[in-house]
Amino acid sequence: MVEETRVVIVTGGGRGIGKEIVKQLAADGYALVVADLDADAAKAAADELLAKGFKAVSVQGDVAKKEAHENFVKAAVDNFGRLDTYINNAGIAQVKTLQEETPEDMEKIYGVNVFGTLYGIQAAAAQFCKQDDGDKIRKIINASSIAGHVAFDLLGAYSSTKFAVRGLTQAAAKELGKDHITVNAYCPGIVGTDMWDLIDKKMVEEKGGYKGQYLKQYSKLITLGRVQTPADVADYVSYLASPKSDYMTG
Repeated sequence: MVEETRVVIVTGGGRGIGKEIVKQLAADGYALVVADLDADAAKAAADELLAKGFKAVSVQGDVAKKEAHENFVKAAVDNFGRLDTYINNAGIAQVKTLQEETPEDMEKIYGVNVFGTLYGIQAAAAQFCKQDDGDKIRKIINASSIAGHVAFDLLGAYSSTKFAVRGLTQAAAKELGKDHITVNAYCPGIVGTDMWDLIDKKMVEEKGGYKGQYLKQYSKLITLGRVQTPADVADYVSYLASPKSDYMTG
């Protein structure tokens, strides 16, 4: 548990990994701004926390738009008075060969995964620099991926965006360190979510085979012998958001 209530924004917090992060950080004692493109999902996630006595508010917005991030920050300040941590969790995948990618495809995935991360960094840093926090550490946490370390076939565009997130994370860490802002990224592997169900389905369409085949195939590469759960990711994000990681950046 943190000693005082900290305020965190989680984008894509209405479902999947994001929702699990929201639940974990609420249990850790944070006040939550649950941001999602799906207003109903965001509200449902926030209402679930409120029903358990946690502090939460929901806000709808498209992370590919700069003004959405400014609205997320405004929601944090209006409801809780400040901001301590910003988690750029929202992301989308595409399963196509590089030959099939269109300008529209690339604009969409880069808009969400790369520009969405950049805008979140900008909005968070702007708010942090407005606050009179002395040498208190504030945090930006971004979602990269195993695909940001090793590119996968049929996930070329997605992989390239996650490599880009790693680059933004490292550069932001160097630029913002002087302002007592740390910037880190988490890199989930194969997580049992709707996104991987979609990836598996599209791979069957492209390569043949049967439902579940590719999830099973890639899972065999995992040392612990099982797919990652959203809770596994949330546990690590909990560490990154906590004071225990205050000396960790980039």
